[in-house]
Amino acid sequence: MRQEIRLSRAHEWSAILEIINDAAEAYRGVIPPECWHEPYMSTAELVGEMAEGVVFWVLEQDNELTGIMGLQDKGGVDLIRHAYVRTRHRRQGIGSELLRRVEAQSEKPILIGTWAAATWAIDFYRAHGYQVTSNAVKTALLRRYWTVPERQMATSVVLVKGDLASA
Repeated sequence: MRQEIRLSRAHEWSAILEIINDAAEAYRGVIPPECWHEPYMSTAELVGEMAEGVVFWVLEQDNELTGIMGLQDKGGVDLIRHAYVRTRHRRQGIGSELLRRVEAQSEKPILIGTWAAATWAIDFYRAHGYQVTSNAVKTALLRRYWTVPERQMATSVVLVKGDLASA
């Protein structure tokens, strides 16, 4: 099996979108219904994320993209954005490999926002050394580094790896 982790290419946006929407099915019925929409991410939203500086890393196996993870430079911190693995490729270490590669690109504290009900995601990041912030810190970080609706803020967590005092 040939495997490579690399930066995404301009023509791969449709495969990235396919991975996001496939993997996000795990949130259906888990997150608040008013926060779920079809598709989970639209083409316009993906283009907007890329325009805001989200750089996608991909894991390609045998000419198929199997996982993606975005990294966004926000000055004093980096954000991990849109980390997804195709459903049929889960539990094969793809997320861990992508996370290690993305972390290697950063010398700053790294923040990850996810749904509080997505316990599998929280457990994954905790297993990789991330810590869940307090509610007060979470709200302050979400307001500073993300643009999300109030309802999403209330039903999310932020995890951190690194020292936020330097951010």
